[in-house]
Amino acid sequence: MEYNGLIYLDNAATSYPKPPEVYGEVMKAMMQYGGNAGRGIHRLSMEAAEKIYECRCEAAKLLGVSEPERVFFTLNATHGINTVIKGLLRKGDHVIISNMEHNAVFRPIYKMAKKGLISYDVFDATLPRSEDVCANIASKMRRSTKLVICAHASNICSLTLPVEEIGRLCRACGVLFVLDGAQSAGRKPIDVDKMAIDALCVPSHKGLLGPQGSGMVLLGKGVILDTLTEGGNGVNSLLGDMPELSPERYEAGTLPLPAIAGLCEGLRFVSSVGEARIDAHEKGLFKKARDGLLHIDGVTVHMPRHEGSVISFNIDGISADAVGEELNSYGICVRSGYHCSALGHRSLGTEKEGTVRVSFGIFNNSEDVERLTEAVKIISRK
Repeated sequence: MEYNGLIYLDNAATSYPKPPEVYGEVMKAMMQYGGNAGRGIHRLSMEAAEKIYECRCEAAKLLGVSEPERVFFTLNATHGINTVIKGLLRKGDHVIISNMEHNAVFRPIYKMAKKGLISYDVFDATLPRSEDVCANIASKMRRSTKLVICAHASNICSLTLPVEEIGRLCRACGVLFVLDGAQSAGRKPIDVDKMAIDALCVPSHKGLLGPQGSGMVLLGKGVILDTLTEGGNGVNSLLGDMPELSPERYEAGTLPLPAIAGLCEGLRFVSSVGEARIDAHEKGLFKKARDGLLHIDGVTVHMPRHEGSVISFNIDGISADAVGEELNSYGICVRSGYHCSALGHRSLGTEKEGTVRVSFGIFNNSEDVERLTEAVKIISRK
């Protein structure tokens, strides 16, 4: 489906287009109730606060948190992940991450380890069975292990980790479990409370179909973080300490009301369509693309048995960036290169030049896939 004359296949970076309701609510927030929540008792401030609370409730309902107060807003998933990591870890702690992590997880862990504050190990998320993955995690655990943190779904391919099983393992071992839901929220069912997730970090602008510039952390019951940022939030303003209770403890400064208002409508859209239906639609496009690409001479599809919304490939003798540029000349938007995942590319053996990444969304269709495969055929013949 063309938008602005383009076939958009880069939904792993940011979803596009958004549902019309998202655009409408962003404008409404700016024009009709654009006060600063928590900074006044006038009508515009109160209406802004009501919309923000409404969004917390929608997020809690969709993502399995029984109290909306355990939802707090961040700039994006990366900001949320940093808030959680640095709010939980202390000197001497040990962390376990996967070999498919985005740099949003890897880089803060790497920096803390480089400074001698923590240590970490890497488990193999590409093992064929869920029990093998969990056994590999268990083999890395130490007495000092504080945290397991991993992506629910890879942003390079459609590998999905066994979240429920990992959550049960961590709970049984007394280890905290943090989930990066950047590529799964809005696409796959997530239930923070039932899956024993201690913190879920998600962006607004990907599968939840909201605007850029906002994200969320959803905390497990009883989880308290040290604060990453401090400042005004309209609560206990005469005290030097941040409030003890969530969400105010973690929300210093003015919140991005228009983005949160748009996110609220994105959450409602996902709830109305259903994650299972969205997942099935994107998997159908994935299968069609995979089967088409595998029949083109010189094309390698990476981890093709893992079905989802993301597919990565290379063409023999042509760099990933050159393929991306050629596809752009055909009006097809994809991403090429390393996709901000050093560990993932090393695991796939694609660290020399990266991959061409195609990522589907709810508004893509079969014609988009046909246009893609036809363009790749032409490029491969060159």
